[in-house]
Amino acid sequence: MTNTLTDRQEFFGGFREILPLSFGAGIYGLAFGLLASQAYMGSLEVGVMGTFVFAGASQIIAVERVVAGAGSIVAVLAGVALNLRLLLITASIRDIFVGRPFWQVALGAHLTTDENWALMLSARARHQQAGYWYLVGAGLNLILIWVLATVAGVYFASAIPEPRALGMDFAFTAAFIAIARSLWSGRSDLIPWCVAVAVVTGLIVPGVVDASWALICGGVAGALAAGIRDNG
Repeated sequence: MTNTLTDRQEFFGGFREILPLSFGAGIYGLAFGLLASQAYMGSLEVGVMGTFVFAGASQIIAVERVVAGAGSIVAVLAGVALNLRLLLITASIRDIFVGRPFWQVALGAHLTTDENWALMLSARARHQQAGYWYLVGAGLNLILIWVLATVAGVYFASAIPEPRALGMDFAFTAAFIAIARSLWSGRSDLIPWCVAVAVVTGLIVPGVVDASWALICGGVAGALAAGIRDNG
């Protein structure tokens, strides 16, 4: 009984403490919904995508690639490449998944984001009990806010006759900048970021490959650089 109570307290602790970050995610979630509507995505499609993909930056880049006419396969690959960092993030907290049934591992991995991962590490640094259920509680809060915000963005866009006239076509860029800024964790990120930018620039400027493939290559290169850095 004590373990159940502890798990419950841990869950609601994470759910409560992530709130300030959730509202920030909701803002660019609203922007994503506005622009996803321009890719002819309805509220159901956006809601399902947010629930099962649940990766703000990857969703934005994937839909942006669709809007740019790159095709669905390239859009998915670009989103996956951008999200490779989550392999390193979940690997860094693998201790909380040890011994748990598969459904709990799958749920925890799905709900792991930059925000609740960083919040959990911060809580641990303060000697606060923050493990699996803390991560899941915070992740559940984030996914609820994210899905509601993106769907609200679609509904809001339907009430605007011409979103581009209001400059909303820039919302993708603005939202992506906001997400990228939130991912910066300090000087240790400088090398992976520089590698990714150098690869993308080196492929796009000379016109070696299409921008979509340049983004994919940049994402993979940045993730590899981060992996080498962490294991070096």
